[in-house]
Amino acid sequence: MKYLRDFFLISSLMKNTTNYSRIIAGAMTWGQWGKQLSKDEIADLINHCLEAGIFTFDHADIYGGYTNENDFGQGFAQSGISRDKIRLITKCGIQYVCEARKNRIKHYDYSSDYIVWSAEQSLRNLHTDYVDLFLLHRPSPLMHPDEIAEAVSKLKKEGKIVEFGVSNFTPSQIALLETRIPVSANQVEFSLTAEGVMYDGTLDDCIANQRMAMSWSPLGSYFKEVNGQTERIKSVLTVMQEKYDATADQLLLAWIMTHPANVHPVVGTTTKKRLEDAVKASEIQLDLEDWFILLESSQGHKVP
Repeated sequence: MKYLRDFFLISSLMKNTTNYSRIIAGAMTWGQWGKQLSKDEIADLINHCLEAGIFTFDHADIYGGYTNENDFGQGFAQSGISRDKIRLITKCGIQYVCEARKNRIKHYDYSSDYIVWSAEQSLRNLHTDYVDLFLLHRPSPLMHPDEIAEAVSKLKKEGKIVEFGVSNFTPSQIALLETRIPVSANQVEFSLTAEGVMYDGTLDDCIANQRMAMSWSPLGSYFKEVNGQTERIKSVLTVMQEKYDATADQLLLAWIMTHPANVHPVVGTTTKKRLEDAVKASEIQLDLEDWFILLESSQGHKVP
């Protein structure tokens, strides 16, 4: 009976995740905020991702100052790839101060009309008729579930979005939305150096409610900062790299993918080899004690 219960548990948990590749390609740095890839380079990188086993691409309307989606869309059109071969995620809600918008201050807009307009704008830019997963980018203190539900219901009914989710939302904020409309996913910051969502109920909520959990910045600050935390982690990873025949990147990804929330890392690199390595990281099975050794190295103390 135990194995039967385990089967149904795993099956239900995977319900909202099997449509997406375990490693998600984050497109934030593909354009003006990073590598400034050409249309041909984007087409080539999309094809490489597919060859490596990555078929899900993460966007947001604001990336590149509202230019990234269009850059990707042109590259996608150039690639000749059939739409059903990829999954597209995008986000809306942040009103960013830049040349493309006449905003006086960064703020959030979750009015029904704006959500619908933003989604339709993303479709035009991405050269697609629908997005697979449409997220609210960050919670707003002024958001109202009725407004959001009205927009999402309209977009779903018209076939413009398949699933609806959120990014950077707390369990209580999701619960507020779910008084009106189901929430399929939550994309949050999660890494070995930023593991707070394991303790504040965020990942528990994903497991309990069968939400897809995604991690942005899955490598955390390990390669960005030199401090006591990253130095402790480095000393442990140096030993583990030989044990697992893996890179530091792979072990950091394997650590978050070990969590029972079945976390999907959003990997922002445009380097082909690192994308390939990220996919291979999903095959690494960390020993239980090694997982806790890494956690202890990050926190600087034994678990309570």
